[in-house]
Amino acid sequence: MQSHVLTTHLRVSGQVRPEDLPGLADLGVRSLINNRPDGEENGQPEHAALETAARRLGIEYRYIPVVPGQWTRDTVDAFARALDEMPAPVHAFCRSGMRSTTMWALQACAMDMPVDQILRTAAQAGYDLSDMEGRLREMGVSS
Repeated sequence: MQSHVLTTHLRVSGQVRPEDLPGLADLGVRSLINNRPDGEENGQPEHAALETAARRLGIEYRYIPVVPGQWTRDTVDAFARALDEMPAPVHAFCRSGMRSTTMWALQACAMDMPVDQILRTAAQAGYDLSDMEGRLREMGVSS
């Protein structure tokens, strides 16, 4: 599992497995957000197993599943609350990291981060959100 830093408080990645958690703990990760619905792919660990493994290591855990392309105000609000309430640094994941990055971008936009900065930050982490630029600009600050 390769993780990507979005901010000093948030990193993202593709699928996390229970055996990845000690490495995340070694990086100082204190909280884990799972944006991947259970059963999305054969062989993916269930969120309950990840929660148990995370808590064993003292890592807080939230399950905020997002179906690809189906962002709702409720899931974006839940993601923003998790970032606000959970101890940092936080690690969010989904299948590839794109949904978690998109969730961050939507909540960052809602917090008035300039859209250009959001797009640049995502790109530096390896995630191209250019398809969302119009939606982000409608929501927030343009530069």
